Amino acid sequence: MVKLLNGKKISEEILKELRKKIKRNHLELTLGVVLAGDNKVSKIYIKHKRKACQKTGISFKLFKFSSKINTLELKKEIKKILPVVSGLIVQLPLPKKIKAQEVLNIIPTEKDVDCLSEKSLGKFYTGKFLILPPMAGAISQIFKKYKIKIKGKNVVIIGAGRLTGKPMTIWFLQKKATVAVVNEFTKNIIFFVKNADILFSGVGKPNLITGEMIKRGAVIIDAGTSHNKQGKLVGDIDFKSVSKKAGYITPVPGGIGPLTVACFLENLIKLNTKT
Repeated sequence: MVKLLNGKKISEEILKELRKKIKRNHLELTLGVVLAGDNKVSKIYIKHKRKACQKTGISFKLFKFSSKINTLELKKEIKKILPVVSGLIVQLPLPKKIKAQEVLNIIPTEKDVDCLSEKSLGKFYTGKFLILPPMAGAISQIFKKYKIKIKGKNVVIIGAGRLTGKPMTIWFLQKKATVAVVNEFTKNIIFFVKNADILFSGVGKPNLITGEMIKRGAVIIDAGTSHNKQGKLVGDIDFKSVSKKAGYITPVPGGIGPLTVACFLENLIKLNTKT
């Protein structure tokens, strides 16, 4: 029988510990979030971040900008914001005309809780950064909690996004897994998926993976988020069919999302305490 990987429960445990740590160390922290445009999924994530901040005693500031803002203007605005926050997140995706990496590179490593600037990523890739990208932190927490082994396993990652696939590829490689990354140009994706001991998907396409595609007993990590035709938040995995064959599976919502938010705040505290 499939075992549900309850990220929401783990996230609540983490948030309780973070609140205790903030009180114990008399920390006064502010998380800043930059939103450019009007992306629906981004707004859901921001709402969760605000709630998590409230639970831990961290101040939350949202800085909203029009989708018409350009790269130079947004960089100037972020420079103004940085002095008044303890850590900063640029909510992705940004409007298409904006050069995202240029914007992310404005954030200094000591305030880069998302670990997305080139400097922060360089430190993460070489194992020299104090924090993990939130997605890697979330998966690390789940595998530790449920005692899931990684070393020597076949891992297939669907999608190589900035927030999901790329950091997870490096993290799994660091954990001595054999990793394959597939995308829309990969021939015979099902061949790779069928051989995955651990399958990670973060594309944002409903029902991308069905039960007939996966290996029996596989660990399924669904980090994709999108809205279906009924307006319901769903993942990449057809949960009903996949759960009949998988050994472990994360639900959407309630799986990776809440845990990723908790890891943002954990990073914020680490960067501001150095402990």
